[in-house]
Amino acid sequence: MDARSLRIGNASGFYGDRFSAFREMLEGGPLDVLTGDYLAELTMLILGRDRLKNPSGGYARTFLRQLEETLGLAVERKVRIVTNAGGLNPEGLANDLRALATKLGVSVRIAHVEGDDLVGRADELGFDQPLTANAYLGGWGIAACLEAGADIVVTGRVTDASLVVGPAAAHFGWKRDDWDRLAGAMVAGHVLECGAQATGGNFARFGEIDVRRPGFPLAEVFADGSSIITKHPGTGGAVTVDTVKAQLVYEIGGARYAGPDATARFDTIGVSADGPDRVRLSGVRGEPPPPDVKVCLNRLGGFRNDAQFILVGLDIEEKAALVRAQLEATLKPRPAEVLYTLARTDQPDAPSEEQASARLRVSVKDSDPKVVGRSFSGAVVELALCSYPGFFLPELPGEGSPFGVYTPGYVDARKVPHVAVLPDGRRVDVTPSERTLGLEAVPPPSLPAQLPPGTCRRVPLGQVALARSGDKGGDANIGVWVRTEEAWRWLVHTLTEAQLRTLLPEARELSIQRHVLPNLFALNFVIEGLLGEGVSSSTRFDQQAKALGEWLRSRHVDVPESLL
Repeated sequence: MDARSLRIGNASGFYGDRFSAFREMLEGGPLDVLTGDYLAELTMLILGRDRLKNPSGGYARTFLRQLEETLGLAVERKVRIVTNAGGLNPEGLANDLRALATKLGVSVRIAHVEGDDLVGRADELGFDQPLTANAYLGGWGIAACLEAGADIVVTGRVTDASLVVGPAAAHFGWKRDDWDRLAGAMVAGHVLECGAQATGGNFARFGEIDVRRPGFPLAEVFADGSSIITKHPGTGGAVTVDTVKAQLVYEIGGARYAGPDATARFDTIGVSADGPDRVRLSGVRGEPPPPDVKVCLNRLGGFRNDAQFILVGLDIEEKAALVRAQLEATLKPRPAEVLYTLARTDQPDAPSEEQASARLRVSVKDSDPKVVGRSFSGAVVELALCSYPGFFLPELPGEGSPFGVYTPGYVDARKVPHVAVLPDGRRVDVTPSERTLGLEAVPPPSLPAQLPPGTCRRVPLGQVALARSGDKGGDANIGVWVRTEEAWRWLVHTLTEAQLRTLLPEARELSIQRHVLPNLFALNFVIEGLLGEGVSSSTRFDQQAKALGEWLRSRHVDVPESLL
């Protein structure tokens, strides 16, 4: 442990992550700060529905149960805790934490950050009555709480990276315009935010690492904004240049990664090994944040239901057509949306029945829960004895379930309150950082010379490249990178937008942006609209595009033999 650094750990990457991670991180080694990230666009929808049922709810209750087991340990070890588990009700969680501390007989100073919840001003801001409307706040409210002596800081919707930016800014006394330092902390926060994804979880080359139970990551952040990503000794998984790059390219856009604290230039990140399970991030350049802050908007979109038909053996297409014709004749009233998806997973002359099977999925949506509920389920079940040979359903469809629609909004940062409620109850307004109305376009990166042509072999792209994919509302991203300069010279000239459309036919008619990150030997593709109106609304097989990168890696391309 370097005395010059602030040691910040992570114990949660989403609402539902490993319950024991808080204890594991507190017991596993020295820490100064422990963070927990519980929020995503879909989580805000879930919490919004929770708040409809119980106005005192709206926060991640798992966090309260985790602290019931570990609060005394955190105080004993002098580890401060910073979390966005407050969701839609940070004040409520802070109050319940105080009651918990009293019950446990633990003396602890608790603060919270509020102001992100804009749902009460939806009409004023032109947001058309959403279920939730939450602005992405930055880290300066967190910093104010820590500077006032808080042991625990609870926030609502702050950016994931701000859970690291706030503690680092408070500890090192950074100024509001220390753009490079702030951007460096943003990058470290982006790596930590998804927990074990930085230590080998969901890693493309998982066979190289023991990922049966990866440990959670931590960052040693330095005064200049650089950091070392590592983990507690003896924990599973690994921290390598590639596991860190996998998280760097996860759910990003172009070279500029904008947040309310700063704009980090991802085309300047230096990534280098610094010993076993240690990766250094350095050289990050920062710029002022944009004038508007992003707002996560969720509204109830209606109700949905799904049914799956298993089709076995011969005449798969004809069996699927029969089901479709029968349902179209009996679905009355017909749902507003009916989507049929046939997955040809069957093999000829298959050695097992399952390997001889295909799946027909029927997804329905409507504003009326009855139309996609018993009416749809009944129509499906009634086919049991009067449809294709070998008819069976893996499970019976039930009642329809509500779904939400996510859209991003934007509002002038000066119109968003950002309030730090200190441990003694004082309220401190946090003014927005200096903003910029526009920045010069990032100059196109200079591309390396193309790899000389040579003998090629047609193999899966994954034999050469690694990838990670994810969702940003209705869009999907795929980050693809390689390990050597020679492979980079081939990849950057080969994997074009046009080639991606060929390899991923689902994206053929959609808008695709390609971003080149030479410092990471990486390309990032943003596929607009692949997930429709967002995760909860999407009827796509892989609703969050988490496996999109693995599909791409499985597609066959012509690769120079020198790279194999």
